[in-house]
Amino acid sequence: MSVTNSKLLRGYLFVIVSAVIYGCMPLMAKFIYADGVNSMTLVFLRNLLALPVLLILALRQQKSLKFTIKALPSMCLIALLGCCVTPTLLFSAYSYIASGTATVFHFIYPAVVVVGGTLFLRERTTVGTLISVAVCIGGICLFYTPGEPLDWRGSLLALASGFTFAAYVLLLPRFQYQEISGFFLTFCLSSISSVVMLIFCVATGQLMLPQTLTGWGLCLLFAVTVTAVAVVLFQQGTFLVGSQRASILSTLEPITGVLIGIIVFSEPATFRVVLGSVLVISASILIAVLGMQKTK
Repeated sequence: MSVTNSKLLRGYLFVIVSAVIYGCMPLMAKFIYADGVNSMTLVFLRNLLALPVLLILALRQQKSLKFTIKALPSMCLIALLGCCVTPTLLFSAYSYIASGTATVFHFIYPAVVVVGGTLFLRERTTVGTLISVAVCIGGICLFYTPGEPLDWRGSLLALASGFTFAAYVLLLPRFQYQEISGFFLTFCLSSISSVVMLIFCVATGQLMLPQTLTGWGLCLLFAVTVTAVAVVLFQQGTFLVGSQRASILSTLEPITGVLIGIIVFSEPATFRVVLGSVLVISASILIAVLGMQKTK
C-alpha cells in the first residue's frame, strides 16, 4: 500500500470514528439535561472541561505551547464557526422543529462544502464526488418524517448551522501553521470557545450548571469524549482526506443516532430510515473507493 493510500485510510477512519461519537451525543446529552443543564451550558462545559486533558496531550505531543500571534485570527474564526455558532444555531433550531428535521437541514453542509470549495477555493470536484453528495443528501432527506411540524424559524436556524459548519470544514485544512499540533490546536479552539460561550450564557441568562456530582461526572465524560476525541479525530481526518471527503463521510453521524434510537429506545426501523441509511453508507463507501483509485 502506498504512503498516500495509507494516509487516506487513516483519515477515513478518523472521520468515521468521530462521526460515530458525534452520533452518540444526543444519548449522552439526554442524561445531562436531566440534571438541569441546558444545551447552551453544555456547549460551554464541553469545551471548558476538556481543557486539562487537551493541555496534557498537547504538551506530550508538542513539548512547547508557543505559537505565532499571526495564527490567532485564524484560530478565532475557526473556533467561532465550528465550536460556538454552529451548535448554538442547531440547538436553537430544536426549540422550533423536531431534531430529525433539524438534522436534515443541517446536513446540507456536504453539498455546501463541495459548491463552496469549487466556487471560492478552486477545489477540483469530480463527477464521483457530485454523485456521492447527491446520494448522501437523498439518504439524509429520507430521515424526515412527513407530517412533522415545520416552523420557518427552526428551519432557517438549522440551515444556517449547516452553512457555518461548512465554512468550518472548508477552513480547517487551510490552517497553515504547521508548528501547531492537532491537540494544541484543539486546546486553543476550545479555550476561545469556552470564553465566548461563557459570555453568551451569562449575558442571556442561560448558564445552568449541573446540580449533582453525577451530573458533573457526565459532563466531564461528555467533554473528553467529544472534544478531546471526536473533534481532534475530525480535524486530523479533514487534514488527511480534504474537506469534501470528510463532509460526506461525517454523514454517518445521523445513522449512529438512528441505530441508537432503534437499539436503546426501541424506535421502529421504518423502510424510509433503512433506505436512507443504505444510501448514506453507499455514498461514504463510494467517496472512499474513488479516493483510493484516484491516488493510484
